[in-house]
Amino acid sequence: MSNDVILNYIMENQDELAEHWADILKNLDNRESLNDQIYQMISRDYLELLKNDPKIETEKAAAIGKFSSKSVQIGVSFKLLSSSLSAFWKHLYHEIDNHTEGDQCSDLIWQIDQFIDPINSEILHQYAVSWEKTVALQKVALQELSAPLIPVFENISVMPLVGTIDTERAKKMMENLLNGVVKHRSEVVLIDITGVPVVDTMVAHHIIQASEAVRLVGAKCLLVGIRPEIAQTIVNLGIDLTQVVTKNTLQRGIETALEMTNRKIVSLGE
Repeated sequence: MSNDVILNYIMENQDELAEHWADILKNLDNRESLNDQIYQMISRDYLELLKNDPKIETEKAAAIGKFSSKSVQIGVSFKLLSSSLSAFWKHLYHEIDNHTEGDQCSDLIWQIDQFIDPINSEILHQYAVSWEKTVALQKVALQELSAPLIPVFENISVMPLVGTIDTERAKKMMENLLNGVVKHRSEVVLIDITGVPVVDTMVAHHIIQASEAVRLVGAKCLLVGIRPEIAQTIVNLGIDLTQVVTKNTLQRGIETALEMTNRKIVSLGE
């Protein structure tokens, strides 16, 4: 038996095989995150992939990359994809075996494996590559949003921080802070740590560095959002923040920043 027999069978029974693989995908999708239309689209694309001329490596590689990338984008999990590919292999074997005369079981297994396994292996490899690229892009996007400098008044900007601060994020914070001070012509910058769950020696060190960097570019820095438990931790660790102006809330920090720029908030009488 040759690959031509397998390829011919796939081409002659493409619709039936696609429908069955769509059912396999649906049954294996425990999360039920996809709909019938997507299952059918994936199945058709996969069958078209199997029909490509194996001799044209560049075209097949491009088609596999496109299929894998699309699978990542529409939310097909790696487990679902790998399990369904394996299930399709078994289904294809049983279907061809039922239509083959004589005892050619071992030869049939060998030929199907030689025909499909390289394709499936490359699909899973390209899926992993595409997934890593997607995660890397998302990481960059999150880093851009993880430490924004927001102008709230003329010459006054706020950097709200949420979540833990590690070394990599601290570098991004410093970069955004210095670029933002120059861009927005900030005279006062408020670093709001209300959303930072833990302030340890490392976090305090990064904040002090940021404050000093802001001072070197001609602006002043206020640290706001210091909760009682954070204040207690800072005292217990012996962290020296005497060089940094601190306020317990963002509101008080803004009031102080306005005073530092010769302004204040007043109530208008009726």
